[in-house]
Amino acid sequence: MRDTGPDPLWSQTADLIVGEIEHRGLRAGAKLPPERELCVRLDVSRVTLRKALTRLVEQGVVTASHGRGWFVAAPIVARDWPKELESFTVTARRKNMRPGSVVLTQEVRPATLDEAERLDIPAGSPLLELERVRLLNDVRIAVDHTLVVTSALPGLEDVDFAHSSLFEALRERGVYLDRSEAIIEARDADERLAGHLGIEPRASVLVLDQTIYGRDQRPVLLSTVRYSGERYRLRTTFQHS
Repeated sequence: MRDTGPDPLWSQTADLIVGEIEHRGLRAGAKLPPERELCVRLDVSRVTLRKALTRLVEQGVVTASHGRGWFVAAPIVARDWPKELESFTVTARRKNMRPGSVVLTQEVRPATLDEAERLDIPAGSPLLELERVRLLNDVRIAVDHTLVVTSALPGLEDVDFAHSSLFEALRERGVYLDRSEAIIEARDADERLAGHLGIEPRASVLVLDQTIYGRDQRPVLLSTVRYSGERYRLRTTFQHS
């Protein structure tokens, strides 16, 4: 399957793997055949195959998941630093990508003392706890954990958030979001988060922690979004004064 050209064998193998991905029309997130099968199909040793795959990881073509195998990498989603508050769904559509969600938790529970203080409500007030894996074109990009003050928001806990936007559901109930106070920092993924994102434990994630306010300047929700560092970056422009 390979020629006798000047390129190193591992480089030729990497090109063959890319060709296989394109020929089979494998989309981001698709799993490659097992290493043993690839070695036989490409007629190379495990050492050569590993070197080729490692180079493709560096090039952003594939990703590795310990114990699970090799996968077609998702393109890095570059998001402009937001000039206005917008939902994940709106951002995805603006980038001509297909948003999706896997709901992990959706329940109403009492607010803790710390949550109540941040949201300026009495401790024990009902909150909707909503945790979702957020997807772009079926690729897991982030895990979003949100706490919403549910007073005067009838039926919010019954919305199908696997297919619905939280921001749109709030607007339908007369709640219009005005601004957010955000902190962004890098952290390491724990095992649970890594499992939901399909990344290695301790891999870097970008954490966006927000308190979002309504037009009356009262807190409406708390949101902590943990983005895969391999698949998401924020971009902005600074103007010299």
